[in-house]
Amino acid sequence: MTAKSIKGKSTEEIKTALQQSMTDGFKPTLAIVFISVKQNRQSVVQELQQYNIDVFGSTSCGEFIDNHQSDGEIAILLTDMSREHYSIILEEVENKAVDKAASLIAKKIQQHFKSPTFLLTCPGVYANGHYFDGDTLVKTLVRELGDDCVFFGGMGGDDWGIQNSYVFTHQKESGNAILALVFNGEKISLQGMAIHGWKPLGIIRKVTKSEGNKVYSIDNKPAAEMYLKYLGLSEKAEDESFDIFKDLSVHFPFIAKRKDGETVIKSPRSIEKETNALLMDIDMEEGSEFQFTTPPDFEISEEIISEATAVKNTLESQPDALLIFSCAGRPPVLGPLTTLENEGLAKVWNVPMAGFYTYGEFGRTKNGKQHFHSSMCCWVTMKEL
Repeated sequence: MTAKSIKGKSTEEIKTALQQSMTDGFKPTLAIVFISVKQNRQSVVQELQQYNIDVFGSTSCGEFIDNHQSDGEIAILLTDMSREHYSIILEEVENKAVDKAASLIAKKIQQHFKSPTFLLTCPGVYANGHYFDGDTLVKTLVRELGDDCVFFGGMGGDDWGIQNSYVFTHQKESGNAILALVFNGEKISLQGMAIHGWKPLGIIRKVTKSEGNKVYSIDNKPAAEMYLKYLGLSEKAEDESFDIFKDLSVHFPFIAKRKDGETVIKSPRSIEKETNALLMDIDMEEGSEFQFTTPPDFEISEEIISEATAVKNTLESQPDALLIFSCAGRPPVLGPLTTLENEGLAKVWNVPMAGFYTYGEFGRTKNGKQHFHSSMCCWVTMKEL
């Protein structure tokens, strides 16, 4: 399989880049498209269809290819993968029934290939700011497909608009659907990892009162007050205009423990002024334990690149392409470290790469199980066997 990555600030630039990519006889069959909501995605799809190229696409919160980071643009990974080796499935979510839609898409995945692997995306937000339930999506897929199922991906963004993100194919677009690019696992290998690089700070804390994604108290103290004190922003407790989700320069996640012993990153999205509760991106049960995180430094990027290098050293041959799904919350907090992550991963694998900043990530942690994540850098290589 041959892969090439292209970029553009408009449909015209994509048209030119696409034509240039094919001057050596390259004939792509599949385009993995990451595109800003500011762009005309329908016209980009139409341009790709001029060459009979299938599309697996998502809107983004920033996108990138090899040595190029963009905001409000278009990034595409092109491959000439045999159409016998993949299938694209889109399943609408009706009445917020993510579990039902995920179950349906799992059944369709099983019908296509004996040993499926797949890439996964969905809108991170839909219908004027409602967040997609990525946790239920992953849990349902694992229940239906088994603990050994392998998939990676990210939830679509809308450039921080928090209104509606979209997924699309060469045939259809949706603001509330699950989209899977399913591979014959016997022909297409996926190798990847979801990793955050954050380091724990201080003692283990316990959630002492919560309901769903609302955390009311930590160690029997008001959750919002404790979080602001940890950030050194106690004075913001009475500031009605303060928004921790939009002011990501002061945003730090929690490293929480799972029941299976793994850890997961969970991030406060905002403070509910009426109750002074922390609104989290992933539910935190009463009694669950976590630690605050240290301020970001170069060790975050170094760990991500080091782990990727370790994986590469175990492989017998070079993959064909690299995809990166990185949390949209990482650039505001980590700054240039996210560029170091992306370029470092591209250098490690030295293959065509494309990626985007997401509203949530899907993938396996090191030696771990399949989960929905927040604040992660999730990378995956693709190789035709």
